[in-house]
Amino acid sequence: MKPYIRIIWAALLVLFPLAGCSSPGSDLPMLPAHPDVSSYHLGSGDRVGIKVLGADELAGEYLVQDDGTIRMLMIGEVPAAGLAPDQLERKIEAKLRAGRYITEPRASVAVLIYRPFYILGEVASPGGYPYVSGMKVLSAVAAARGYTYRANQDYVIVTRNGEDTRADILSSIQPDDIIRVPERYF
Repeated sequence: MKPYIRIIWAALLVLFPLAGCSSPGSDLPMLPAHPDVSSYHLGSGDRVGIKVLGADELAGEYLVQDDGTIRMLMIGEVPAAGLAPDQLERKIEAKLRAGRYITEPRASVAVLIYRPFYILGEVASPGGYPYVSGMKVLSAVAAARGYTYRANQDYVIVTRNGEDTRADILSSIQPDDIIRVPERYF
């Protein structure tokens, strides 16, 4: 047998097992293209703006504390973590009504500053970055100063609420998401 044929056979034997390999995360379910924005729940680190009709002294910016509460004048601690902004409005209104501070309270809650998102793996500057409403995976990669030369740019792995999903560069992200950019093999 000629030497170059032996080299070709040896190369094929080495590369054959790799032919069936897939990248880590390529078998994960896809992240929905458009997230349900009404499903956003407050968490520790979010900053909200609150206004109460007829009670200007309650208006202001409030930080969701590590214990998941906000602290307001007159009504004290209000549980906020895990609630949607409209649910927090109802909690504030109920506490104001129960304390007989205002007979018909109307509260308004808006998220001013979201929790950060995190990006790691094959990006130039992995870490936590401020979330901006409407962010996509591509803008998250841009915030981390782009891909490294080893990055698999076909997809990323997004961990949200403890569950891993696969996403492309145009998928929307949410605050507190962890984005992993995998390494490519070839």
